[in-house]
Amino acid sequence: MKHFTYLILLILMSTVEAFSNVSLPAIFSNDMVLQRNTEARIWGWAKPGEVVKISTSWSTDTLQTKVGNNGIWEILLPTPDLREPQEVTITGYNTIVLRNVLLGEVWLVSGQSNMEWTAAAGIDNAEEAIAGAENANIRFFMVHDRTAPTPQQDLGGEWVASTPETMKHFSAVAYFFGKKLNAELDVPIGLINSSWGGTPAEVWMPAEVIEENEELSKAAAMLPDVEWGPREPGALYNAMIAPLTSFNIAGVLWYQGESNTDNADHYEEIFSALIDSWRQKWNSELPFYYAQIAPYDYGDNFAGVKVRDAQRRVLKMPKTGMVMTSDIGDIEDIHPRNKKDVGLRFANLALNEIYGKKTAAYFPLFERAEKKRNKLRIYFTNAEELRVDRQNPASQFEVAGEDGEFQTVEMKVKKNFVELNIEKIENPTHIRYSWRNTGISNIFNEAGLPASSFLEEIQK
Repeated sequence: MKHFTYLILLILMSTVEAFSNVSLPAIFSNDMVLQRNTEARIWGWAKPGEVVKISTSWSTDTLQTKVGNNGIWEILLPTPDLREPQEVTITGYNTIVLRNVLLGEVWLVSGQSNMEWTAAAGIDNAEEAIAGAENANIRFFMVHDRTAPTPQQDLGGEWVASTPETMKHFSAVAYFFGKKLNAELDVPIGLINSSWGGTPAEVWMPAEVIEENEELSKAAAMLPDVEWGPREPGALYNAMIAPLTSFNIAGVLWYQGESNTDNADHYEEIFSALIDSWRQKWNSELPFYYAQIAPYDYGDNFAGVKVRDAQRRVLKMPKTGMVMTSDIGDIEDIHPRNKKDVGLRFANLALNEIYGKKTAAYFPLFERAEKKRNKLRIYFTNAEELRVDRQNPASQFEVAGEDGEFQTVEMKVKKNFVELNIEKIENPTHIRYSWRNTGISNIFNEAGLPASSFLEEIQK
C-alpha cells in the first residue's frame, strides 16, 4: 500500500509538471506598464497544443490562442486609455495573474554611461531629486547587464515603482524625462533602461548588420579592446535588446557616442544603421530621440566634435530628434552632473513631436550659407531671436578657401541669421562652427537652446 501511494504521488507530480507550464518573459510581471491605445503583444511559452487565454479587468472579452509546435504563444491585447491599476489573467493548464498593471506611455532608454548614470552616482541636487521621487505612476524596468553570442528570448529585470530607493539606482536622465511626461500628460509612464557604460554602438545592433556592410565592418575593427565592456558586434543587442523587440513601446531615448570617438569618421553610418536595424526588428518606425554628446577634452584631435556632427547629420532620418548638451556639459568630466536638463529636453522634444504639447524643444540647426559679396550669411532653422552668450562672445565660425586652411572670421548675429565677414578669404569653400572637442556653443535662440557645431560645404 505504501508503494502504491508513493506511485500515485509520483504520477500526480509528473502530471502537474507536464501541464502547469504556461510561462512569461520577465518583461511581463506585476507592476508593469503596457503601452496604452494599442494592441499590446503578449507572448510566452507553453505546451504545444495547449490553449492559452487572456482576460483583463478592463474588458469582458476573453482572448485565446492555441500553442504551436514550437511551444511559443502570442496574443494581441487591445489596451485602452485608463489611469487606474488593472489586472491581466493568463490561463492555460495553470493560471498567472499580473496585478497592479498600468496602461500608459512606455519608453526604452539605452546607450552608455551618461544614460546609465544614476542619482546615487552623483548628479546636481541629488538629495532633493531623490527625496521627491515617490510616484506610483512611474515604473522602472532595469535590464540586467548581459552579453550573448546569439539573440535571446528573455532577459533579466523586474518592474518596480518609483520611490527614493529605486529612483536613485535608475537612469537619472530617464527619470527626469518620465517625471516631466507624467506631470504634463497625467498618464502612467513606464521606463525600460537597457544601458551599459563604455560601450560603442556596434555592440547594440544585430551583428549581421555589421558583417554584411564593408564600411561598418571596417569601422568595428577600429575599436580597441577594453576591460569595462564588450566590443563584439551584437553582444548587447542579443542579450539586452532582442528580447524586447516584440514589446510595444512609444519610442526610444539614446545617449551614446563617447565610445565611438575611435571611429568617429564612420559614426553617421554606424548610428544610422543602428536606428534602421531597431526599427526593422520592432517592425515600426519608432520615434528615436538622442542626446548629442557633450564637449569634452578628448585630446588634440577632432574625434569628439566629429561624433557630434555625425549625430547632427543623422537628423535627416524620419522621426529622429536631438537634444543639445553643449551648454550643460563639463569639458573636464565625460559624465556631466546636470542630468535633469537633459531629461527635460528629451521630454520637451517628445511632448512636441508626439503628444501635441508646445514646449521649448528645438535648437538652432544649420540650414544654408549664402554668399553676398564679401559677406557670408548663415541661416538656421529654429532661429527666432538669435543671441550671443555674453560670457562667451568670441566668434566660433571658421571659413576655408580652396587651400583648405580654416580662418576664424568676424561675426554679427542678427535676429534670425548670422553674418560673417569673409573679405580676406578668396573663393570660400567650407564653413565650420564650434569645431573643437571642447567647443561650447555661444549662439542661442529664443528657446534658450544652443546651436549645434557643424562642418558644411559652401554651395556656389
